[in-house]
Amino acid sequence: MSENIKVGAVIYDPKVTVIWGIIADFFAKEGCPIEPVYYKDYKKQVEGLMAKEIDIAWNSPLAWLDAYLRTDGTCLMGSMRDTDQDRKTYLIIRKDSGITKLQDLKGKTIGLGAVDSPQARLIPINFLRKAGLAYGKDYTEKRFDIAVSLHGDHVGGELNAMKALENQEVDASFALDLNWKAWKAAGTIDANQLVCLAETEPFDHCIFVARPDLSKEKFAKWTEILHKMDYSNPDHKEMMDMEGLKAWVPGRYTGFGQIQEANTYLNFLMEFHHE
Repeated sequence: MSENIKVGAVIYDPKVTVIWGIIADFFAKEGCPIEPVYYKDYKKQVEGLMAKEIDIAWNSPLAWLDAYLRTDGTCLMGSMRDTDQDRKTYLIIRKDSGITKLQDLKGKTIGLGAVDSPQARLIPINFLRKAGLAYGKDYTEKRFDIAVSLHGDHVGGELNAMKALENQEVDASFALDLNWKAWKAAGTIDANQLVCLAETEPFDHCIFVARPDLSKEKFAKWTEILHKMDYSNPDHKEMMDMEGLKAWVPGRYTGFGQIQEANTYLNFLMEFHHE
């Protein structure tokens, strides 16, 4: 390939540059050099994709939707981590709360993550809507806005909502299944106090998105090389552990229905971007 493929990534943590350094080294060895381009938030990354500053973006679910809407659905779908597929968000309550069903949350205060977190706010609000609990009417939202514009990649707000539940500042909170399990295993939260009341339907998380006019052959070659990364290779394992996967898998549309519903319900992207 004559030109480096430019790949956008959002710096939600300093490790992002290490992750992409390893990926770039691998692609160079495979004869397909790439150039990581770093953004401070997902809005700027999607705008960079639209402006052709980059060819491919490593997008959150909400950033996927943003790109999808801006291109009238013509952006190219790429790969995901194996751990991006079939995620769920858990609705957590205190064991002594007396809450036994979703309808018991009417009139209660619910802890939610950052305003733009798909997993800890947008999808949960849509989940509550489908259970008959209207946003802004049937419950009070206590939001924990940490690192807004990172689409919940910084899980500080999500964790703070869980800590607020432990401290009886809210009556329920939401947590991504992987985070809930990791926090329990590490003792970050007190599993003796808290229990899962309900869970969302499965949804998908991050995905690579390419600009609509990128050569499909070039994108296919990028994808082919990406999928060669092997967890049994110690060099790849380091990156994969930091990025939270064991294999890259083909992306799909089917797991983004809930974020689309939430965006429509809240008119979220339009209001968030003031457009």
